[in-house]
Amino acid sequence: MGGVHAPRESGGESAVAPRCLGRSFGEKQNEDNRHKTPHPEVQARTFAPLVLCSVLTRGHTVPGLISKEAAERWYAELSAWYPAEHDTRGWDDSLGWLHAVAHGADATAAFAKALPHRRAELLELCALRMTSAQVDYRYAQSEDARLARALTRILQAPGLKHEQATDWLTVVAKALDGGGTGPLPIWAFNTFATLQSRHVHLTRGLADEGVPPHAEAVAARTADLLRLTYRWLA
Repeated sequence: MGGVHAPRESGGESAVAPRCLGRSFGEKQNEDNRHKTPHPEVQARTFAPLVLCSVLTRGHTVPGLISKEAAERWYAELSAWYPAEHDTRGWDDSLGWLHAVAHGADATAAFAKALPHRRAELLELCALRMTSAQVDYRYAQSEDARLARALTRILQAPGLKHEQATDWLTVVAKALDGGGTGPLPIWAFNTFATLQSRHVHLTRGLADEGVPPHAEAVAARTADLLRLTYRWLA
């Protein structure tokens, strides 16, 4: 997908993205033209974010290529789809890679550069995805690490305030509040796996970007949440 070429249309918006995202995350309008329903094919929904990544990445290097209005429209579509996607499988033996969680995470990181004023919302969007209870798939294809990488890249953006860097963890804390004894539900397992990956990314940093600002504060709050189930942690 990295080789996508996006010829320009009038207004600076790429031609490739509207074609791919017009079926966006696979959305189709009903006959009354008011209500949208998800595309029935999971690949249409889960690969749209990769198209977004290619277009937004190119737009970041070519000023004026993508209008702010287009980026905001695509952001609205991603934010509606990402936490609600029910098919979160990483791999299907017949279809191949699906990876809704990983692909969506990659797109949030791309949006952090395209729409820097949305960074706090993008952090919360990732938190909503990791804590979604409407799942029956346990992360098995590095989805937790892809989410952690995206969160780290969003946190790398300059000018992010301390509260903006940490407040998204309130979403996670509320989701985990009141958990009792017994086996972890799948969504909670996925959440703790992501928090563990998050902590590693915060303390080690990214090879190409280093450790983000506020890493120590975010890591401390992440560790507090991990202690809910890993009570032996220092």
